[in-house]
Amino acid sequence: MAFDLHEKFIVAAEKTLNCKLPSSYRWSMQENNGGTIEADDGFWDLFTIADNSDKKRLSRSCNNIITEMKRSSLRANFPKNVLAIASDGTGDLMILKKDPSGDCYFDNVYIWFHETGEIVELVSDFKELEVG
Repeated sequence: MAFDLHEKFIVAAEKTLNCKLPSSYRWSMQENNGGTIEADDGFWDLFTIADNSDKKRLSRSCNNIITEMKRSSLRANFPKNVLAIASDGTGDLMILKKDPSGDCYFDNVYIWFHETGEIVELVSDFKELEVG
């Protein structure tokens, strides 16, 4: 279940990532921290951004982008300089790529296919995705 998110938690995640998140993604997470996206012939569960403002929000956001970044980075063929933002439940991940400067993530959203390691652009901006 998606829920709103205070800006300070997005800023905290960006500080941990040492990289700014795309504005359309930030806005979407502020409105609905999590949710589901229908794309690429399937449903994708967005990872939340950690929110420890109360016990209920903490438990809802335990599967967050920082936790998933650490988990994903352990995979053998997971690419460097990307951030997993959603999963389709089969092992494939929706990702953001980091700008070569390392200061921010690009607006484009990609799918990383776990079996082949292939990365395919899904949309040029997160705002093109409908979060439900």
